[in-house]
Amino acid sequence: MSIQENIRKLDAEIPGHVAIIAVSKRKPVEDIMQAYEAGHRIFGENRVQELIEKQPLLPGDINWHMIGHLQTNKVKYIAGFVDMIHSVDSLKLALAIDREADKTGRVIPVLLQVHIADEESKFGFSEDELNSLLDSQELSVLRNIRIDGLMGMATYTEDLEKIRSEFRYLGEVFSRVKNAYFAGSDHFRQISMGMSGDYEIAIEEGSTMIRVGTVIFGARTY
Repeated sequence: MSIQENIRKLDAEIPGHVAIIAVSKRKPVEDIMQAYEAGHRIFGENRVQELIEKQPLLPGDINWHMIGHLQTNKVKYIAGFVDMIHSVDSLKLALAIDREADKTGRVIPVLLQVHIADEESKFGFSEDELNSLLDSQELSVLRNIRIDGLMGMATYTEDLEKIRSEFRYLGEVFSRVKNAYFAGSDHFRQISMGMSGDYEIAIEEGSTMIRVGTVIFGARTY
């Protein structure tokens, strides 16, 4: 099937409250335009260099989401246009985003990344670290970021029950954080979890944003 057919099929099967982040890493501008012409507007990149190369070449009404690990010294390159950063995994990064957003007169929506997988290589806060961050005075004074929810990546495994349990745990953490810190907030409502191989499980466990590339663009060549 074509990229446009893949987009339409996915749109038809995904519930309306779930946003589809089309992960366009390593995909050419031409492929992104095919998805755009099918009506899709939200795209995710995981490398700053690729994002800043593609963004000027594509329509201005695209919503760009930074979904990969972000180094503090790279924030300045995307602060002027990025629509959401999914991967805030330290206070240091939150401070950098706030500082660069202030320079451009913007408030950048972010998600806090929670470590839910077995792999040590994955980034993110433990639940205790998350609570410490949200209790901190340093975070409370930031005015140019807005915390819209949580993000997590499941273990890379064939064990679907393990994946489900990790997604369920993220949903539980989200509920606890919402009740403790964002009970009166309309914007803290996003759970970004689920990729091409496990997005159906993620949606069943409460995901509001799935990050899918292969099911739209086909397999990547590395």
